[in-house]
Amino acid sequence: MVKLNTIAVIVAAGRGSRAGAGGPKQYRLLAGQAVIARTVEAFLGHPDIDGVRVIIHRDDRDEYDAAMGALLKHRKLLDPVTGGAERQDSVRLGLESIIANHPSRVLIHDAARPFIDQKTITRVINALDTADGAIAALPVHDTIKREGADKKIAATVPREALWRAQTPQGFHFDKILAAHREAEGKVLTDDAAVAEAAGLSVTLVPGSPDNMKLTQAQDFGMAETLLGRKDKKMEYRTGHGYDVHAFEEGNAVILCGVEIPHEKKLKGHSDADVGMHALTDAILGAISEGDIGDHFPPSDPKWKGAPSHVFLEKARDLVARAKGKIAHCDVTLICEAPKIGPHRDRMRAALALILDIDERRVSVKATTTEQLGFTGRREGIAAMATASVALPVSE
Repeated sequence: MVKLNTIAVIVAAGRGSRAGAGGPKQYRLLAGQAVIARTVEAFLGHPDIDGVRVIIHRDDRDEYDAAMGALLKHRKLLDPVTGGAERQDSVRLGLESIIANHPSRVLIHDAARPFIDQKTITRVINALDTADGAIAALPVHDTIKREGADKKIAATVPREALWRAQTPQGFHFDKILAAHREAEGKVLTDDAAVAEAAGLSVTLVPGSPDNMKLTQAQDFGMAETLLGRKDKKMEYRTGHGYDVHAFEEGNAVILCGVEIPHEKKLKGHSDADVGMHALTDAILGAISEGDIGDHFPPSDPKWKGAPSHVFLEKARDLVARAKGKIAHCDVTLICEAPKIGPHRDRMRAALALILDIDERRVSVKATTTEQLGFTGRREGIAAMATASVALPVSE
């Protein structure tokens, strides 16, 4: 079993009855994407998270698969495991399920908090350098009243040292696993309480007001409003790419990551995946990062025969570095042969996997030039691509 240094455990086994009708809240849609998918995606996209394990209800596997879509193929996403009767049981079972991965740290997060941001995740992870555990939290600013008989105020509670706990809550794996085993059968409200009961030191790090937990039905309306506000801070840019490769002697071509038997192969310094090259240039163009030749010069023997997914992954990582997100991409392959239709779905899946986006955000299609020009004479293949990228608005 591969060792994964830091694993995020996402708790999604609850029924969410307080959220009203519509099924478990983690599978409901927010702006067209399931809550659980938004949550998981945040952790998959963090560079310090090596794996993500989701804990689901025993009856929810079909809903989980449908909600996750293309994320199911993400290299960091582990297969889900079944939770227990209570949240505490689910967390313990989730921790037991990753023992074979030998993690040193684990972050535990509620699936119903889909607006967790990268900075909060980083703060929790970094705090583990000096503490047994760390949790995201916010100081309490409202005046707190303790209720007495007949809804009368019994006391005003000093708020100076009070914090509202959020997730993620991070811990050294061996210590929190032992704490959860020791706490089995007890009723504790969060993982920090489990750690405290075991005598572990848990530190507070700043959370985010946006990191709300969807609990009541009205929370979904607030979440839609929050999404709208976040979207206004992004701008969409479009890039275009074009590439051509000639045929040479061979028996297969590689197009959009899929090997297709053919009477020729494409000639190039790398593996000559003309579709992937065009898409790489489109993404680089959208973020104003030059072209594929700037990053991978053909004069450099290092890239001779290189698989083109390396180029596309670099473009993807540059988007992530700019705190952006690939919204959609469209590739058009121009050739008389081979036929693209039978392989189109596999191409879409391959590109989506590399780009870490939903397959529904990837389009691949083909056309001919009615036997005109070099593609019409079957001398090579051309490709055009367009990519739309969401980037933070520059202040």
